[in-house]
Amino acid sequence: MADVEILLASASPRRRELLAAAGLTFTVEASDVDESVEDSLAPEAVAELLAVRKARAVAERHPGRACLVIGSDTIVAVELDGGWQLLGKPEDARHARTMLDALSGSRHQVVTGVAVVDARDGATRAGFERTWVTMRTLTEAERVAYVASGEWQDKAGGYAIQENADAFVTSLEEGGFDNVVGLPVALTLKLLAEAGR
Repeated sequence: MADVEILLASASPRRRELLAAAGLTFTVEASDVDESVEDSLAPEAVAELLAVRKARAVAERHPGRACLVIGSDTIVAVELDGGWQLLGKPEDARHARTMLDALSGSRHQVVTGVAVVDARDGATRAGFERTWVTMRTLTEAERVAYVASGEWQDKAGGYAIQENADAFVTSLEEGGFDNVVGLPVALTLKLLAEAGR
């Protein structure tokens, strides 16, 4: 099925770069779906659910077409008061600061769900990868400067490890750096292979 087209259901430049670096040829078509979910769901369930929702939304625009649609969603989860608080994208600078305060000095998880949907028959394959991220305690000056930089915009958890926030991270466990950036490449290639690509 080498002639099957690949569509990336995401406008994220980071996901685009990771897929391109893996040698894939693809077209970008953002999904623009509702990302609201139940608060009670576990981080991996949320990430996978939203990845499937995004991929299906784009696949449904191309019924019967020979294409595989990749959907992905990244969730940052930090343990607070005995439970996991899910951090999506900050709404504004104040929200970004609240997230940074919660993550400072934490060992939190970054979970990325990936889904591949075949537009011809709706067949769906999905999975997730988890990376444990340890972030050192940030000074007040670092927090103020980071929020002022605007780098947090459109980033799950309000930080970008591939940019300046790498200076805050002291270790990664289990999943890879690409997962924290927003797309676990090995998992994505595995799902595409299972779909026949």
